[in-house]
Amino acid sequence: MQRRQGRVNAGLLLLLYQISQVGLQNIPSVTLGVLALNIFLFLNPVRPLSEVCISVNEGFYRKNWQRLLLSPVHHADDWHLYYNMISMLWKGIMLEKKLKSIWFAYIIAVFSVLIGVVYMVLEFMLVKILDDPSYEMHCAVGFSGVLFALKVLNNHYNPGRVSSIFGLQISSKYACWVELVAIHLISPGTSFAGHLAGILVGLMYTMGPLKKIMKACTGGLSSFTDPARPQDYYSEYYGYPGYQYRTPRSYYDYTGGLTEEEQLERAVLNSLNERDFGGATYNNERRPYGFWFAPEQRSEEEIRRQRLLRFQRR
Repeated sequence: MQRRQGRVNAGLLLLLYQISQVGLQNIPSVTLGVLALNIFLFLNPVRPLSEVCISVNEGFYRKNWQRLLLSPVHHADDWHLYYNMISMLWKGIMLEKKLKSIWFAYIIAVFSVLIGVVYMVLEFMLVKILDDPSYEMHCAVGFSGVLFALKVLNNHYNPGRVSSIFGLQISSKYACWVELVAIHLISPGTSFAGHLAGILVGLMYTMGPLKKIMKACTGGLSSFTDPARPQDYYSEYYGYPGYQYRTPRSYYDYTGGLTEEEQLERAVLNSLNERDFGGATYNNERRPYGFWFAPEQRSEEEIRRQRLLRFQRR
């Protein structure tokens, strides 16, 4: 490990100032750890950039797989570090609070490695499609690939927002694609394939099988709770005189065990059903709080029997 020498790093100083303005106590633990790691390795890089960057030639042909771990946390200069870490700061604050720290750390670790693999695949495809072997030598460093993946996740968990990109109001659904092209046009030296790899990995998580694979790989460990399903909570009885403790009620009692996406879909269907039935309840029974499931259709004989029982009660 060698200490970085040279000029005063204005980008680093500005980054530290921005972090102090937010306040360390307001930054979640994993996000703060990622910031600290990237800053530390910027000041004390493990190796020169030429020996940590990832490329098809180095990562695939020469089998230098450790570059998959080293390349995301090294940066070319202080402004490269500044822009990436400021983006990580805000995305981390929003996503870590929603996904919880352990799962967010798991995402960061998986994304960091997987994006390097996808990057090499994209560069290898360019070599074959364009018949240009120079793409095998393109070497990339920096955390921006992971940030593009986190942008996809942030837009997924916070839909309907509008992002301002160079003064243009863009729906968050398309913001990452517009930003991908805009950055490449303004700064051609950036890694288009690296940023695209981040978007693809983000889509693999939100729309593909990656999230399920990650859950399966945890082996059901209790520390890796489903981020879309909060922990159980307790009822309103706290042991006052005359009251008894009640058995903890599960969050699933109120959500039917559905994920956020499934809850939204169920809520829309329930709303349409209420509109169709004029808001009436079934069997004069009050619907349970939360997400309910429409009862199964009964046969004419069952309906007739229930009407007879209701008549007898009267």
